[in-house]
Amino acid sequence: MAEKPFQYKKALEEIEQIVQKIESGDADIDELSRQVKRAAELIKQCKSRLRETGNDLEKIISDLETN
Repeated sequence: MAEKPFQYKKALEEIEQIVQKIESGDADIDELSRQVKRAAELIKQCKSRLRETGNDLEKIISDLETN
């Protein structure tokens, strides 16, 4: 099956759900490691998307200033 395209908003929602589970104590110890790893991967993807978007915006603004 093809991998779904990354969606920043969905990733943030999933991170929030993971944090809520951890804070509430709903995540059992066997699941905790998997959840923390998933949250770390999502955070990494979000940071990458933010960098890409920032770079795109800087290029667009730069192009507008030179034209």
